[in-house]
Amino acid sequence: MTDRAIRRRRRALFLFFFLNGIAMSSWVTRTPDIRDRLGVSTGQMGLVLFGLSVGSMTGILFSGRFVSRFGTRPVTALGTLLITTSVAVVGVGSALASAPLVTVGLCVFGVGVGSGEVAINVDGADVERITGTAVLPTLHGCFSLGTVVGGLAGMAATAAAFPAHWHLPAVAVVTTAIFAYAIGAVPAGTGIRAVPSSSDSTRDSRPQVWRDRRLLVIGAIVLAMALAEGAANDWLPLLMVDGHGLDAAVGSLVYVGFAAAMTLGRFSGTFFLSRHSRATVVRASAVSGAIGLCLVIFSDNAVVAAAAVLFWGLGASLGFPVALSAAGDSGPDETARVGLVATIGYIAFLVGPPTLGFLGDHYGLRPAMVVVLAFVATAVLAAPAAGTRASHRQTGDAGIPADLVAERPVRRTEG
Repeated sequence: MTDRAIRRRRRALFLFFFLNGIAMSSWVTRTPDIRDRLGVSTGQMGLVLFGLSVGSMTGILFSGRFVSRFGTRPVTALGTLLITTSVAVVGVGSALASAPLVTVGLCVFGVGVGSGEVAINVDGADVERITGTAVLPTLHGCFSLGTVVGGLAGMAATAAAFPAHWHLPAVAVVTTAIFAYAIGAVPAGTGIRAVPSSSDSTRDSRPQVWRDRRLLVIGAIVLAMALAEGAANDWLPLLMVDGHGLDAAVGSLVYVGFAAAMTLGRFSGTFFLSRHSRATVVRASAVSGAIGLCLVIFSDNAVVAAAAVLFWGLGASLGFPVALSAAGDSGPDETARVGLVATIGYIAFLVGPPTLGFLGDHYGLRPAMVVVLAFVATAVLAAPAAGTRASHRQTGDAGIPADLVAERPVRRTEG
């Protein structure tokens, strides 16, 4: 590929992550309005959000083999189209006050995000290999930047009492236009395997991986930090509205603050990882997240709680990818190790929303977040398991699923 083609390809990948962030935060900032429109309780809203978790898990589980079979371009295209379509479906479900339709829309959204982001991560890793420069940290930063932009738009729409069932289809139109512009720069053939998957030795090594105590501790770190991020994405606007008495527009603004803190943490992650050990970065992240959660849960001052969300966001920004990198370096068979730890992390996204919704329905969302705080506190204690190694892998392979982490694309053609 020419230098110009590589620049266009990298810019397209930035846009895809940015698009996903806009789509995610657009419906998150409207969850108070959607809940009121559906007329459901907090616990029932947790079941609606469960559709997103199921969809995400499904997309992640199948994306690896699809990329290996067809390459990143068609998987990226399909995943992104599912995202844009599902945002419109959620809007229609809100208009019809149909909880099942909103649940289906979120499930489709999860499938699109789970499969599409895997494909862009693989493509980003290929760009890193070609250029010899780090790309993935900036990609994930672009996702967080997209959540800020989408969150600000959602906050403005909420403040103007603009209905969610008009706002979300408009977001679908904008994101579809971004997709149409960017997809042409992604080449075909990236990620297709040259050898049959049956030659993979992951199955044989998995029992040994399960017996590695250090790896299981790293898995606990991933579980805690994924839960901290997922809890904010699913519940933060409602937490500020129901738990601290803020109106829906200000609740959306608080979520934007969380997304901005995540963006700052991810864009600055490479700087800190080049100067400090992974264990130090994980510990500092967990401490920051714990401080933020403590203030949000136990402070009755809404201003203090809203400001504390910034510590929560900074703490949640790096824990997951850094711990995944530590898992890959923890011993032989990188693929099985990252696969095990990533699966543990996704359990948090699958089980977290309905569990927190159930607890919030019975005890309130603020007390429910004590569960998240307890998990983050364990990550502070478990941080030494992340190790001290500093290398390009800290940012190069994080976020790529198990069956693709150890691979590099073997065949590429011009798109």
